[in-house]
Amino acid sequence: MSFQIDILQDKVEFYESHSLQDLEKKIQIKIDQNRAIMLQVHAVSHQVAIDEKGRPHYTASVHYKAK
Repeated sequence: MSFQIDILQDKVEFYESHSLQDLEKKIQIKIDQNRAIMLQVHAVSHQVAIDEKGRPHYTASVHYKAK
């Protein structure tokens, strides 16, 4: 049996929240975790939509790349 270790080159993660502050907190925690595995933020995209009750729903995607 042999093991082959591949380095993670790209990773995309998606986040959602009803609070912008909560969304930023979630993203920052994951940025710190991904930094530990040698990934840095390459691009961030975010949107806001209003749900049927009139509350904002924030979403974001973060693209990480290897350093």
